[in-house]
Amino acid sequence: MSINVLVYNGPGVSQTSVSHTLHSLRTLLRPNYSVNTITPQALANDPWPASCALLVIPGGRDTPYVSALEKVNPRIKDYVKLGGSFLGICAGGYYGSARVEWEVGTPLEVVGDRALAFFPGIAKGCAFDGFVYESEAGARAIDILVNAAETPRTFKGIYYNGGGYFESAENLQGKGVRVLSTYTEGLAKGKAAIVACDVGAGRAILMGPHMEYPITLEPAAAALKKTYPGITDGEIAELERARWDLMKITLELLGLHSPYKTSEDVPSRSPGPLPQVLVSAPSKSFIVPRYLDALRSICPYETPNRLQDANDTFNFHPSANFTSLLTRSRERRVAEEDLGLLERDVVIYEGGLVPTEDQTPLFNVETYFEHLLSVRSSLSFLDKGEGWGMGEALLYGEIITSTQTLFDKNPTLLRVLPSPTLSLASHQLSGRGRGSNIWLSPSGCLQFSLLLRPPQGFRGASLVFIQYLFGLAVVEACRKAMPGNSGEQVRLKWPNDIYAAIKNELTGKEELKKLGGILVTTNFSGGLVDVVIGCGINVLNPLPTTSLSQLVPPGAQSELTLEKTIATIMPVFEQMWDTFLSHGGSFEPFMDLYLTRWLHSDQVVTLTTVTPHQTVRIVGITPDHGLLRTLPERGGAGAQFIDLQPDGNSFDMMAGLIKLKR
Repeated sequence: MSINVLVYNGPGVSQTSVSHTLHSLRTLLRPNYSVNTITPQALANDPWPASCALLVIPGGRDTPYVSALEKVNPRIKDYVKLGGSFLGICAGGYYGSARVEWEVGTPLEVVGDRALAFFPGIAKGCAFDGFVYESEAGARAIDILVNAAETPRTFKGIYYNGGGYFESAENLQGKGVRVLSTYTEGLAKGKAAIVACDVGAGRAILMGPHMEYPITLEPAAAALKKTYPGITDGEIAELERARWDLMKITLELLGLHSPYKTSEDVPSRSPGPLPQVLVSAPSKSFIVPRYLDALRSICPYETPNRLQDANDTFNFHPSANFTSLLTRSRERRVAEEDLGLLERDVVIYEGGLVPTEDQTPLFNVETYFEHLLSVRSSLSFLDKGEGWGMGEALLYGEIITSTQTLFDKNPTLLRVLPSPTLSLASHQLSGRGRGSNIWLSPSGCLQFSLLLRPPQGFRGASLVFIQYLFGLAVVEACRKAMPGNSGEQVRLKWPNDIYAAIKNELTGKEELKKLGGILVTTNFSGGLVDVVIGCGINVLNPLPTTSLSQLVPPGAQSELTLEKTIATIMPVFEQMWDTFLSHGGSFEPFMDLYLTRWLHSDQVVTLTTVTPHQTVRIVGITPDHGLLRTLPERGGAGAQFIDLQPDGNSFDMMAGLIKLKR
């Protein structure tokens, strides 16, 4: 499933254009897609094409793009030809054309061929005179005539600064070019302002104007008032709604789907975080008082009510305040840039009490604890006395910034929180993934983080196995929670992804679809290590996202829920964790099962981390350091193993490549 929208951020880009591109795309596309930046290095080395719904090259300077993306161009072209989507804005529009002729005969002249050539002609510019680099002197609000719908429509007030037009685009229909919009004035009056280009199985849209710039924000707001000095606030709001329409039309032509039906539905600001609740299994009412004791050691008052930490400020409230806090928080709308300024509200439920279903409509806490008790009973756990099992202490929030940063970005809180603590959210505003990746959290996705503390003396070399162990637990829990043998389709991709191996009924071959991923972070202090395991897995997501629910055969009775899934994962992992610790952090008791559940036994891949590139066969995981073990295909009887670190390499499984992760 392609769920990532990637915006190029490297040499040549205008940071203003990047910022507005991210803002507009996130506003229109969340929660259906995750919108993030990508560097030239990541474009060259990461396996981004498999999950990319749209690649965007925003405004800036075309010439630096040429050198920064020289080695990446073939990969971008292949991505689009194989069914991907590309959006080039202003300088990105020039760069996506076969040739650029810009400000010819002036000191600013740029002339040359370009490698992508999605538009098989010449992008010329400027479309209006007066352009000055690093300046708003030539900027203006313009009108464009859009022919993308059945009835042509003029869009007014679109920001322009240096963009081009696509020469003779109307004559290139035979080469898959369609003129979507024309300029209504200026040097390029009547010329193509926006073009759509068929590229193999994919598509590209290139444009000269900046439709990504909100008319209500600078610099577009100043350009609008310069062009229309007497414009009213009501007229500006109407033009901004029209701009959202233009953005939505463009994205739909590129194959993306916004959750908003009309521009009237598009929020000017997004919902902010909602309060989290701290609760315990009703049978373990002693748990929450232990948390209160821990908080008293770091809060300035006897009754814990406020904690200012490195990343967040926490306000603690009694459960009686939850409804009023929810009402206030649900009415609040927050600009994206202000998310980091908001304080976290945490509501404390004592005495084994839990919030009502009306208070947490997306996750029934009472039902979760009932499932947890049932699974724990079936696995015959021993009584932990004054301790508690995984998942029996829960921090839940319907909307929060990130379950992972709650732990690993707030060291004061992390130092005193009891273990194990489960933090779970129905929606995350900025969930973290491996490296620079961001986790998408649409409806139906289960996202959570688990805080653990291995005992003193735990071998540091064993930490790498935790991601393998947790991945294995997720796979086994899916087999337990899903009806019949539908869970057998859930498999492991090295080092930390959960996939579904789905048989194509037409070809008979297995197709691999990503279901989720795992992130493990560690913090060392005072001879102990805090381990935070983050996981996101698609459980009930609707199509086109691949989720566990879609693996259940039609007609099969399924009681698959978010509550049941996480209530199964926690005890299954706890049982494995106890075995892991009792064997001194050895992965040996799980190795055979792990290799049965992963996708890679005897897989032949190309290793690009060595020169020359080498074809190797995957043979397993090293038992001492958890490295991926491979064997050269043509090494003969005396060939030596080549072992690869999970955090230093990127596995592009679809292309059969293992590359250095940069």
